[in-house]
Amino acid sequence: MQIPRLHPDTIEEVKLRADIVDVVSEYVVLRKRGKDFVGLCPFHDEKSPSFTVSQTKQMYYCFGCQAGGNAIKFVMELGKRSFADVVLDLARRYQVPVQTLEPEQRQELQRQLSLREQLYEVLASSAQFYQHALRQSQGQKALQYLQSNRQLKEETIQQFGLGFAPAGWETLYRYLVDDKHYPVQILEKAGLIKPRKEGGGYYDVFRDRLMIPIRDVQGRIIAFGGRTLTDEQPKYLNSPETELFSKGKTLFALDQAKGGISQLDQAVVVEGYFDAIALHAAGINNAVASLGTALSLEQVRLILRYTESKQLVLNFDADKAGTNATERAIGEIAELAYKGEVQLKILNLPDGKDADEYLHSHTPEDYGELLKNVPLWLDWQIQQIIQDRDLKQATDFQQVTQQIVKLLKNIANSDTRNYYVSYCAEILSLGDTRLIPLRVENLLTQIAPAAATYSKPVSAKKAWGGGKVSPSPLPTERSLLEHAEALLLRIYLHCPEQRQGIIDELEERDLQFSLSHHRFLWQQILEILSDDGETKNFASPPNLISRLQDQFLEFDSEIGLISHLFHVDEKNQKEILRTPQVVQAAIACMDLVMLEKRYRHFLELWQQTDPEAEPERYQSYYQAFYAEKIKLQQIDRQRLFSITELL
Repeated sequence: MQIPRLHPDTIEEVKLRADIVDVVSEYVVLRKRGKDFVGLCPFHDEKSPSFTVSQTKQMYYCFGCQAGGNAIKFVMELGKRSFADVVLDLARRYQVPVQTLEPEQRQELQRQLSLREQLYEVLASSAQFYQHALRQSQGQKALQYLQSNRQLKEETIQQFGLGFAPAGWETLYRYLVDDKHYPVQILEKAGLIKPRKEGGGYYDVFRDRLMIPIRDVQGRIIAFGGRTLTDEQPKYLNSPETELFSKGKTLFALDQAKGGISQLDQAVVVEGYFDAIALHAAGINNAVASLGTALSLEQVRLILRYTESKQLVLNFDADKAGTNATERAIGEIAELAYKGEVQLKILNLPDGKDADEYLHSHTPEDYGELLKNVPLWLDWQIQQIIQDRDLKQATDFQQVTQQIVKLLKNIANSDTRNYYVSYCAEILSLGDTRLIPLRVENLLTQIAPAAATYSKPVSAKKAWGGGKVSPSPLPTERSLLEHAEALLLRIYLHCPEQRQGIIDELEERDLQFSLSHHRFLWQQILEILSDDGETKNFASPPNLISRLQDQFLEFDSEIGLISHLFHVDEKNQKEILRTPQVVQAAIACMDLVMLEKRYRHFLELWQQTDPEAEPERYQSYYQAFYAEKIKLQQIDRQRLFSITELL
C-alpha cells in the first residue's frame, strides 16, 4: 500500500523520540569522545574515524565526505528509502501514534500498525498461560528440572518468566481462541500455531516443553524458546521468524543485561539460554545468549551500543561444537576486530564446561576472575592453530606458519601487528632465543603488504607535469633476488678465492642479505669465522661446509631452505665458473633492492607531507626520493643485462 502523507505532529514526535545515537548505533560502531560519539563513516571508505554524532544536537556529520543530518536523514541516505517510509518505521519502533492527512487511508494504516500491538498482546497472554501451566500438576516435571537440575531459585524463575507448554496438540490454541477470542490469524503470525497439512485446523507449535520467553530490548515478549524434557529432537526449538522476531537480530536477556553491560563496560555472550540465566542468577548481569545461532554482525552492533570500550567476551562451550561456533562468530565480526572497533575476547572455561556447569561447582567470584584475565581473540586463535601440532615436524611447522601469517596479515594496527609478530616468533622458535630474530623476519617478509599507491596532492602532480608517480618493481624481482643471493652464497662456500672479494663488496656498498634464510646462513658463516679469529682476513676456515651442516642440525626447519647451497651440480658448476661476472650481477641486484626500498620510503614520506604546511620537509623528501630514482635508473641498466644474461 502506498504510504499516505503523514501529519506534521507525527513527524515531530518521531524526531523527538528517535535518539540519533540509538539509531546510528544499529549501523555504526560508536565510541564516546567527550560529549559526542565517533565512528567510521558508513557513506565512504576510511581507516580513521571522521564520522561524529552529537546526542545533544541530535545530528551527525562526517568531516571526510561532509554527509550530515538527523536520524531520519541518516536512515534515508543509508538505505536509499523514502522519507515517509523511514518515519513510519521509526514511529513503529518508538511507539509513536501515527496520524495522516488523508482520512480515507487512515483506517488501513492503523490496521497495519495495530497488527504489531496485537502480536505483542497475544504473546504476552501465551507467556502467562505457560507460567500458570508450570505450577499445575502437568508442569511439575518441568518445575523440578528447573529447581534440581538447573538449581534455579523461585525469584530467577519469575525474573525470566519461565513456563511450561502442556503436551496436548491444541491446548494453547483452545485457550487463546476459544477462551480469549484472539483471531486464529494472529496466533499463526505470532508463530504459536501451525495449520495441519491434512484435515484442516491448527496445532500448537510448542508441546511438552519448558518455555523460555524471548524479549526485545524494551522487555516485550517477541518469541519463545522451548526445551524438551524427553528425547525429542530438536532439544531446543525457537519460534519461527515473525513480524516481531528475527533470530539473527535478537539476543536473549539483553533487556536485563543492557544496564549491567553499560555499568561494567563489558558484554559476555554465551551459547545457551540457561548459561545466561545462570550468570544472571549468580549476579553476573552483563550476559546475553545468541539463541543457538552463529553470532551475527547485527547482534554484535546491538550489544556494542551499551559498552563504551566495546569490550565483547565470547564464552561458548569448549567442545568441538562450541569451538566451531566461536570460529563462526569470529568470522562474522573479524573485520571490526581487526580494525580495533571491538575488543573481542574469548573465554574457555576449565574442563570444557559451559557457564551453567561451571557455576554449579565454582563461585561467581571465580568466574569474575576469569573475566578479568580473559585473552584477546588473537591469542585464542593462535592457540587453536598450534594446538595438537608438533612444531619440530617440518610439515606441522610449515602449516602452522602459513596459518599464523594469514592471521597476522589482516591486523590493521601496526603496533598490534608487531606485538603479535614477536609473540608468534617466540612460539615458533621453540625456546631457542637465537631463532627469534629470524622468525620475526620470516613472518614480516610474508605478511608485508604490496607497495601501496598513493593519491598525490595537486602540487605533486604539477611537479611531475601531471604524470602519475608510483613505484613499479619488476614482477620477477623477488625470484631474481632469491637467485642472486643464493648464487653469491654458493660462490662463497665453494670458491674460497672469491670470499675476500665478496666481503669487500658487501662492506663497501653496506649491503645485507634481504631474504631471512640467506641472512641466517650468512650469520652462521660469520660466527664460524669469528670463532676462528679470522673476522678480518677471512682466510679459508677448515671444513666450512661440514661445520655449517653440523651446526644446522639444531635448526631442522631452516636447513630445507638452504641445504641445496652446500652442493654443486653440473648447472651450478657452469654458473660459478663465471664468478667475477656473477658476483657483480648478484651485488647489483642486492644493491637495487636496497635502493628501491629507500626510494619507496622517501616517496611515501613526500606524498604524505603537506607542501603548504611543511614546505622545507616536502622539498627535502622530494630531493631524497628523486636522488634514489636517478641511482635506480643507473643501476637498472646493469641489472637488466647482468641478471637476465648471467643469472
